[in-house]
Amino acid sequence: MTEVIRHSQRAGPALRALAEADPALAALSLWCDHRDGEDTRTGGGTITYGPDFEALPLHEQIGLAAHHILHVALRHPQRLSDLQTRLGPGFEANLYNLAADALVNEALQLADHALPRPAVLLTDLLSEGLGIKMTSEAALAEWDVDRLYHALATRSSGVGGPIGKAWTYARTRSFDPDLDPSPGGSDTEGEVEQAARWRQHLTRALDAGRQAGRGIGRIGHRIADIPEPRTPWELILRRLLTQAVMVRAQPSARRPSRRWIAGAAQAVLDDGPTPGFEPGLRPLSEVPRIALAIDASGSIDDARFDLFWGEVAGIARRLRAEIHLMVFDDDIRHRARVDPTQSVLSVPELPRGGGTAFVPVIREAQRLKASAVVVLTDLEGDPGPPPRGLSVIWALPEPAKTAPPFGRVVDLSS
Repeated sequence: MTEVIRHSQRAGPALRALAEADPALAALSLWCDHRDGEDTRTGGGTITYGPDFEALPLHEQIGLAAHHILHVALRHPQRLSDLQTRLGPGFEANLYNLAADALVNEALQLADHALPRPAVLLTDLLSEGLGIKMTSEAALAEWDVDRLYHALATRSSGVGGPIGKAWTYARTRSFDPDLDPSPGGSDTEGEVEQAARWRQHLTRALDAGRQAGRGIGRIGHRIADIPEPRTPWELILRRLLTQAVMVRAQPSARRPSRRWIAGAAQAVLDDGPTPGFEPGLRPLSEVPRIALAIDASGSIDDARFDLFWGEVAGIARRLRAEIHLMVFDDDIRHRARVDPTQSVLSVPELPRGGGTAFVPVIREAQRLKASAVVVLTDLEGDPGPPPRGLSVIWALPEPAKTAPPFGRVVDLSS
């Protein structure tokens, strides 16, 4: 009977050598599925090794295997799939792959691994694409792949903007995408359990590497891209808006309660005193309103707005809510009542770069008797006094430097 060999034969020498070179990555490799294939790439928890891998010298095979093991451990295929689902047609998978490769390669270079040259690096991508100069340690401690993708993926930037500069740099480094989206993303029940397991694997492996004093374990605690267990912002927004726009039945003096009707009928039968009148509740006929205010000062890029609009519109459809759109800077520049069934919303082109004032927006939301106002902004402005009877939700593209004096914050970078 012929034995079917499922484990990669091409990667065998590199994976065995990895045990000595990097105990942390060697431990993580045990949880990956290694297969021989036509190309060297990562999809889900499986790494395939092509003929190109076998042609490399052993020290570069070790570095390239480590590169793909980190992709699996950091859940890059699943995170790519999640963002692709959320952003839709505007998502650029290869740009996400570029950001992921740059982060992984920077970490491996800092851990003294050899990589096939030329290789994209985080510090170079930040410098060339965003004009940010940082050391390897500082860059790895500050940037994760999702934040880096959003920083680079400004649609209006053109060839001379971040995304154009990033692709120019990628071409000079012969960048070749090596990630495949993971079917189902990371929000299914099985994938949530897998994410929790990988978090445990990473913690134990990095602790072992730190004790050994070599490899990725020496710097693992500095990698901001290690996924933290957290509640997705979409779930937080849904919960807040559902609570805010829930229409509660109000007492009505014109409608007696059922208990009073029963009590009055019983009093007639018993020839007793009629109980005091008890008002009933009027029917739920009101349609809740959501005010959506967009800061036109330029802090929200098109990709984030498309993602956010899709989520808010979906909530409005489920709740039968009206959406009132406002675009503002130091005053409201555009307003419209919007049909939540629209799949695409075009925001009018307005001058950018002015100041930011939140008071006019909040006052308009109160005038509309909105249940909640959601403000897409960077919070660079005076929020004003807290409003009465209005739920305020601040949607921020990045974590706020200071907390607003009122309202709830939803971090879109999470």
